[in-house]
Amino acid sequence: MAMGGDGGGTGAMTMAPPRADHAAAPHKMTGMMHMAFFWGDRAVVLFPGWPGDRGAGMYLLCLLLVLALAALTEALALLSRRLARRGGGGEATASSAALLTAVHAARMGMAYLVMLAVMSFNVGVLLAAVAGHALGFLLARSRVRTGAARGSGAGASPEPCGIPPSNGSKP
Repeated sequence: MAMGGDGGGTGAMTMAPPRADHAAAPHKMTGMMHMAFFWGDRAVVLFPGWPGDRGAGMYLLCLLLVLALAALTEALALLSRRLARRGGGGEATASSAALLTAVHAARMGMAYLVMLAVMSFNVGVLLAAVAGHALGFLLARSRVRTGAARGSGAGASPEPCGIPPSNGSKP
């Protein structure tokens, strides 16, 4: 680096241009990394070269994996909530605390994997993650139940699909 001679007396430093030889760089990136959203089946998601140029079938498998991870994240959120309620208001035992911690760690790990997949900047992966979270919420955490689960037994909701009335009154 050399001191700039701008005459202003500020002593600004100028940077030398980068070296032309790339052999000095220990990690050479092969391929292209997108920094804006794009649409296409030649994405790299979570692992180097996967699905890459392996075709539309592997890309669809990748989308299904992201969708399943996102849905499972929502299901683990429900499991975590139910385990916490099961403990009641008193002190939790060491085994129930360990189980709750393990479920939370698994949920956070899957959430981070979904986030890293979305960071591939592929629109299909983004849509699969959003659809997976929506599907997981619908199946695990919404109050919508199938006809068999709705039944006429105890706890059955008189409202369609188990959705409570909007005025806040309870049945």
